[in-house]
Amino acid sequence: MTDHRTLATLQALAEPNRLRIVELLRAGPLTVGEIAQRLDLRQPQASKHLKVLTDSGILEVRPEANRRIYGLKRDRFQTLDDWASSFTRSMEERYEKLESYLDRLTANEKPDEAKGNEEEG
Repeated sequence: MTDHRTLATLQALAEPNRLRIVELLRAGPLTVGEIAQRLDLRQPQASKHLKVLTDSGILEVRPEANRRIYGLKRDRFQTLDDWASSFTRSMEERYEKLESYLDRLTANEKPDEAKGNEEEG
């Protein structure tokens, strides 16, 4: 089951401009003005997206003089990675069960049946 934090993160990232902001901040922290300029957004629009990203726990803000510097919060991305990895583990378990089942089927096949199948194919 998806927890509240993971759901909030996914919802925040679902908006294309917010995802672009997060991708931009992957290279390092930036001010609102720098983000707006690099993504060709108006500053109020960028600020609105930054608030959503901050409220959802994706970004952290640190004041520096009269500017606000935005950066990614590493722990939120670790939570997302753990969530995504759970799908990989689940699929790997299913493939292992399928492989085991197919091995049992192959082991139970009689030699004459296997030879007959090879000749047909």
